[in-house]
Amino acid sequence: MKMKIGIYSGSFNPIHFGHIKLANYLIKSKLVDEVLIVPSPQNPFKKQDDLADDNLRLQMAKIAFAKYPKINVSDVEFALPKPNYTIDTLNFLQLQQPQNRLFLLIGADNAAVFDKWKNYSEILEKFNVLCYPRENFMQKNKDFPQIKFIDAPLINISSTEIRNRLKNNLSCYKMLPKNVLEFIKKNKIYNG
Repeated sequence: MKMKIGIYSGSFNPIHFGHIKLANYLIKSKLVDEVLIVPSPQNPFKKQDDLADDNLRLQMAKIAFAKYPKINVSDVEFALPKPNYTIDTLNFLQLQQPQNRLFLLIGADNAAVFDKWKNYSEILEKFNVLCYPRENFMQKNKDFPQIKFIDAPLINISSTEIRNRLKNNLSCYKMLPKNVLEFIKKNKIYNG
């Protein structure tokens, strides 16, 4: 049976309630049947300085989504060449599951610079692209009418803010799952 699989790639540094709510929104709104969370070891657009260890970020994602049967976490990008380009990941995943339709999830901030992505026109040609709202970014993109803007809730939680709060010993319990926070503290991931 053909399924619609949402590909939600990111640094997840750390994973938080915003990521979880968005993944669940995709399923509840029936935009996709399942979501694949893909922690990226090396995003070509991000600095590596603040990035926690790849395997620790993967573990945090697995902990966060353990109770969600329709959301899976994949280490697919760990085996692919670095930096990780979305087109390579999508093509690899499509080869693994040719019967399924893949839906790439991006934020409005990424849609604004989509023409800077490697082989962006191939992504638009071969895959469905869903875009969720981000604060301070336009919700329409006349350059890429193929990108479908979804009516997901705007969630104001940032991984950067969480890392800063943790470095300064400030509370983050409303921003990420308790078991993820415990894992972070136990492994001293974002200490100042």
